[in-house]
Amino acid sequence: MPSIKQVAATAGVSTATVSRVLANKSNVSPEVRARVEAAIAELGYRPNLVARSLRSQRSNTIGLVVSDVRNPFFTEVARAVEDAAYERGFRVVMCNTDEDPEKEALYLALMRDENVAGVILSPAPQAGPRPSAWGHGLPLVVIDREAPLPGLDNIVIDNRKAAAALTAHLLQNGYRRIAGLFGAIGSTGEERRGGFLQALQTHGLDPVAAEYVAPRRAAGADVARELLLREVRPDAIVCGNSLLTEGALVTIRELGLRIPGDVALAGFDETSWQALLEPAITVLAQPTDVIGRTAIELLMGRVAEPAVPPSRVVLDGALIARGSTAPRGS
Repeated sequence: MPSIKQVAATAGVSTATVSRVLANKSNVSPEVRARVEAAIAELGYRPNLVARSLRSQRSNTIGLVVSDVRNPFFTEVARAVEDAAYERGFRVVMCNTDEDPEKEALYLALMRDENVAGVILSPAPQAGPRPSAWGHGLPLVVIDREAPLPGLDNIVIDNRKAAAALTAHLLQNGYRRIAGLFGAIGSTGEERRGGFLQALQTHGLDPVAAEYVAPRRAAGADVARELLLREVRPDAIVCGNSLLTEGALVTIRELGLRIPGDVALAGFDETSWQALLEPAITVLAQPTDVIGRTAIELLMGRVAEPAVPPSRVVLDGALIARGSTAPRGS
């Protein structure tokens, strides 16, 4: 691999000048900058970013650790994080924990060892104390779920309020036998289930079901099948994330049921496919762009001032009503 000294020799400048060009410093003439950039291209030089971060004690890399990369919500958040980081001259490395606390601990330790500037994390559900990889001065911003340790910056939506609004929409449109499918205990599913039950209780109703389900398409399909094959089936299903919504939709179609004539369907998170169906699916959309950009802002502030008091940002979701929950009889 060519060295910075070879780049300097090829361009006829000092290694300090090459470093200034790589750092995009302004005190380099256009002619010299062009020669250095030409030498870099000719030699195929790639700077050793790890060595540079160790020398400066400041990395230009941010870690993004998500609990399930298959969930479209995290895809959208990751895009927002990457865009905001790029605008500030940072790059993003993403890891996926599959909701596994051991993988989470492994990746946090890796991020610390790689001297990243900080980490944006969606924590895996965990009972008991967090692993020892947490802390050690690594700047952390927790998104999507409540921060499992005190003193951490945290960005969440009001999940109870959002689920209550989604359920209230169904109730207002005449649905009464409503079932809910929600993610695991210790995740956003627990809060969303609480909001779902709260809305039903306000109307003096009990749920047909309020199930905790593994946040996977197949699991959503299986539970929806059991519910829809009952002698008295639900007239509406609320799903706590887009993967469960997708699973419920697959089952509804396999059983030959009509939406919303036989069963209405609503869920969390706006994805590219939901608006393209006929009827389109009603969703509670989370502000993924705001979540990602706010996470970068908090992390940059934490890196600049480690002792600043932690922030807890609570955002609202937005109900997007579509044909899958049209008023009964319409």
